[in-house]
Amino acid sequence: MASLKEVKTKITGVTKTAQITKAMNMVASARLRGAQEKMEAFRPYSSKFNETMSNLSAKANTGGSYPLMERRDAKSVEIVVITSDRGLCGSFNSNIGKLAERKMREYEAEGKTVSFVCVGKKGFQLLKRTGKVRKNFADIMGTFQMFNAREIATEISENFLSGASDKVEVIYGEFRSLAVQAPATKDFLPVQPVENEEADDAPQVSGEYIHEPSAEEIMDVLQPLYLNVMIYHSMLEVGASEHAARMTAMDNATNACKDIISNLTILYNKARQAAITAELMDIVGGAEALK
Repeated sequence: MASLKEVKTKITGVTKTAQITKAMNMVASARLRGAQEKMEAFRPYSSKFNETMSNLSAKANTGGSYPLMERRDAKSVEIVVITSDRGLCGSFNSNIGKLAERKMREYEAEGKTVSFVCVGKKGFQLLKRTGKVRKNFADIMGTFQMFNAREIATEISENFLSGASDKVEVIYGEFRSLAVQAPATKDFLPVQPVENEEADDAPQVSGEYIHEPSAEEIMDVLQPLYLNVMIYHSMLEVGASEHAARMTAMDNATNACKDIISNLTILYNKARQAAITAELMDIVGGAEALK
């Protein structure tokens, strides 16, 4: 059995750890509130942008005029992996990395070459061993802005236009609720505007939009913005998911520390009782010897 001093030292150490994890839980909770508000405020904008692009792509003459919408035989695939820069958020980042590796194996089984663009330090750490990371954007997820999304989208689209990649996908952590943050994937290039998803019983607006100027001229302006919006929206989702996952992880860690302290306290009491019993036995033995 461990000595009283050893058990007491362990209890002190675990107690301090519980204080740290509780403080980190509170910090993550405070940051989550702001990140979630930004994400939820941006979702309607992203949804409306998708709806507009869907309508425009149906009206515009896309034959050869828009190379970013050109569909070609996908011999090389680039995967944009968006994770957090910091850890201590449970399996959130590792789940995204596992999905990226699974996609890589699937594409390589089809005879396609795969490359990664990592946004966030943790994604790079998970995927650098594959030797397929083409570009890494680290230390931006803590304070990212729209210009960061524009830089990333420009880098990816230029690589696509040069012919180095035939298809681009984005893998990120989707915020579904405070308890669920699941890895998700969506197509990025060639541009495939997402149809606006509405409930079946929702009232549908019928009619046809009249574009002024032409749909082609509007597409020239909106297409680059559309790429920026897709990347920025994914980064917002990851930002909110990171704080939610960290809050849950730190809460679980605090509860685990409490359980450990409870078990150590029982062990401490047993050790103390054993020490008291040993001392009493020595006293009784000495008294008997004097007789």
